[in-house]
Amino acid sequence: MFSQQPQDLVVVAGQPVTLPCSLSSYHGVVLWIKDGLALGVGRDLSGYPRYTVIGDHSSGEHHLRIQRVELTDDAVFECQAIQAALRSRPARLTVLVPPEDPVISGGPVVSLRAGDPLNLTCHANNAKPAASIVWIRNGEVLNGAMYSKTLLRDGKRESTVSTLYLSPSNIETGQQIICKASNKAIPNGKQTSVTIDIQHLPLVNLSVEPQPILEGNLVKFHCSAKANPPVTLYRWAKGGSIIKEVSGDTYEVIVDHSFFTEPVSCEVTNPLGSTNISRNVDVYFGPRMAAEPQSLQVDLGSDAVFNCAWTGNPSLTIVWMKRGSGVVLSNENILTLKAVRQEDAGKYVCRAVVPRVGAGEKEVSLTVNGPPTISSTQTQQALHGEKGQIKCFIRSTPPPDRIAWSWKETVLESGTSGRYTVETVSTEEGVISTLTMSNIVPADFQTIYNCTAWNSFGSDTEIIRLKEQGGSQGSTGSSFLFFKSHVFFFFFFFTKSYHK
Repeated sequence: MFSQQPQDLVVVAGQPVTLPCSLSSYHGVVLWIKDGLALGVGRDLSGYPRYTVIGDHSSGEHHLRIQRVELTDDAVFECQAIQAALRSRPARLTVLVPPEDPVISGGPVVSLRAGDPLNLTCHANNAKPAASIVWIRNGEVLNGAMYSKTLLRDGKRESTVSTLYLSPSNIETGQQIICKASNKAIPNGKQTSVTIDIQHLPLVNLSVEPQPILEGNLVKFHCSAKANPPVTLYRWAKGGSIIKEVSGDTYEVIVDHSFFTEPVSCEVTNPLGSTNISRNVDVYFGPRMAAEPQSLQVDLGSDAVFNCAWTGNPSLTIVWMKRGSGVVLSNENILTLKAVRQEDAGKYVCRAVVPRVGAGEKEVSLTVNGPPTISSTQTQQALHGEKGQIKCFIRSTPPPDRIAWSWKETVLESGTSGRYTVETVSTEEGVISTLTMSNIVPADFQTIYNCTAWNSFGSDTEIIRLKEQGGSQGSTGSSFLFFKSHVFFFFFFFTKSYHK
């Protein structure tokens, strides 16, 4: 009878195991049966190098020793005493196989684009029983992984796959995520890990120093960027035009007014794409004309509208004035003169001032279309027996169509008639018409002379008398009167020269 019989055992592959078998008062042949097949006769197990029958034969000990258990040893074993027709109870030897080292697809560094979700897949293969897989981050188990297993062809081992999904908001670059696989063969499990590498477009900041800055001084642009993968290219532009001579992360330049309106941009590129950022410079600069006012010619009684636009930094002040007058007519870009009169004609100045930076001005003319206006001294002098002249000055826009001198029964517009000659000279300010008389006679001092001018808007007439000039005192008086008659011309030319 059996004093020891084999028992069901569970053993991890690679470990040794002994199946006991002892019979009392039996000295015959003992066979070990594996899944119904005899392993050998007596103690001869030459066909199974890892198998050995051990114990004291004379005492009936026939224990089966298996070195380095393998999956093929996972079977039912019996110990049989042939001559006694005895069979031990069947003993199930269950071989446990730990999983192979787990593998995370794409490891050891898993890269993904910022904003994308993370899908991690871990394989734990060739385990018996199938491995359980858990995911760990920062010491905490992550829930929600999908799990599946596949039975291998040997019908004993299984491979396990676990897939972990993490939303973009639940991952950070540099995080380490662990896949741990375990089964009964290795309760403490095996593990592997991956490091998360979140790639993103360059994150760019563009600084400008110093600000504000006066035009003509040096300014420094610095383009700092964080990028994964690293930055491969910097490209600079101003107002949309590429600055070819600059390729690094810093751009230094002497600034002018254009930097106030034309932004400088820095475009940073890495393998994922480009990020562009731009900045204007707070440049202080004096007035620069944006819309130049135009001189106007308007009809009498109509409105005159001048438009004058300046740019400047800091904010500028605009002043409209008439040349020669200290009266401020407007502080806006637009100057409107309602129902203009002849006396509104003249020069107007649009002046812009940027405090503590500079000033500028632009002059325009207003010409008023209307009937002629005659300016003359009503009494002019001449010497008896000498050649004498009387003059009238006509301001007229448009220019006079006709100028005529008339006295007694005579009308003369130009040329010579007897002792009389009429000459007309045009100047920038108007027309001078001169009536010249040769050999002055006493009757000339008794005559009334009319100077009349016409244009499409109307006419004007001036009555002039000739006075006899006498002696040296008279000569002095004549010079004074001549100056008086031409005071307008002298004043105009003096003013013009002064302003130039």
